[in-house]
Amino acid sequence: MRMSTKSLLFLLPSKTSSYRTLTMAPGLTATQPHQGPSSNEHALRLVFPDGIKTSGQHPPLYEQLRSYDDFPEEITGATVWDAEDYKRNPERWTHWLTENEIEELSEAADEFRAATIPLTGISKENFKLPRLASFLESIRNELINGKGFILFKGFPVEQWGNHKSAVAYMGLGTYLGYFVSQNGKGHVLGHVKDLGEDAKKIDKVRIYRTNARQYFHADDSDLVGLLCIARALEGGESDIVSSHHVYNVLRRERPGILKTLIQPIWHFDRKGEVGKGEDPYIRTSVFYLEPGGEGRVYCKWDPYFIRSLERFSSAGLIPPLSPAQLEAADVLESTCQRLSLHMVLEVGDIQFLSNAHVLHARTEYKDHAPPAPRRHLMRLWLATPEGEGGWRLPFHDSEEKKRGGIQVDDVGPVAHLDAE
Repeated sequence: MRMSTKSLLFLLPSKTSSYRTLTMAPGLTATQPHQGPSSNEHALRLVFPDGIKTSGQHPPLYEQLRSYDDFPEEITGATVWDAEDYKRNPERWTHWLTENEIEELSEAADEFRAATIPLTGISKENFKLPRLASFLESIRNELINGKGFILFKGFPVEQWGNHKSAVAYMGLGTYLGYFVSQNGKGHVLGHVKDLGEDAKKIDKVRIYRTNARQYFHADDSDLVGLLCIARALEGGESDIVSSHHVYNVLRRERPGILKTLIQPIWHFDRKGEVGKGEDPYIRTSVFYLEPGGEGRVYCKWDPYFIRSLERFSSAGLIPPLSPAQLEAADVLESTCQRLSLHMVLEVGDIQFLSNAHVLHARTEYKDHAPPAPRRHLMRLWLATPEGEGGWRLPFHDSEEKKRGGIQVDDVGPVAHLDAE
């Protein structure tokens, strides 16, 4: 089911302003103090079993942000793709796991479980995949520098059950990136599941814990993985789009919209998942230009996180969304819908996406009546640091192994086998 682009407007605050200047509340700073790689990558192993702490959410380095005129007139290369090409050729983005690949994953998972290592301590060093490793390295490169998505099929979740499936899934994920925390509770194995929370309370509720539609967005990590454990009765289907294709279309058709999206005038809500002394929101851009290096265009967007800030704009702490921003949000969503590739995740499918140059969405869904299982996806957020082939980003943690994610103070990683 596709939603009218006009319907996006109900998600956004009704108040508007000219937004000529940015005002900051007293005591709220444009940048935040942070720990460097030396502290996050030598974390206390009693709390962080692999010795690495998620860096968390941070504002960009504003001096590294660039104006519209510095951005390319057109993006070219493998990251720019047309959905029509892939609709006709699913073999170009689908990989059926072979019997030998499943056997290697099974053996590695059994060995890891026998070693009684906590799931939060899993790594390439203790989850050996000698035959699959080179193939997964090529997939990693395709995610970072190529089309930015892959769908694995045939992962035996029903045969293995949730525990072994989680081990094998996380172990496979370590060959693509470092897992990072996905919320203030430290969950590194996320569960996308309707927990009955009120999707209208968007200043408190994360939409992945409801059955509501998720508009096109990117997560707070370099890569995201979704393993389908159980399907919904109806809906809950996936749409993805090349944000570089979207960029090219906007540059050609609506350059004024693109200029608005490039300006660092957007506030993103942190929904209370903040540590001591940190700001409750971040001022940032939607499109960034990679500083130095290859100058690639990076996209970070989630309409639910810009429309939940009315409590701050009403208090005069930040400006409400301007008419130009309201229009930009609507045009961005409608352009994503127009250019998107639709796919359905079956039980045992694993979808991996880049958050740098692919935006993804989910249709609203309805679950089976009890006692049938509810729709359930296991989620991974993975970091690909600059020093290991990842993009250079205008953030202070670009070189950290576990850059991005959500980290509240020293909350340690948690990997439950189901939602809580």
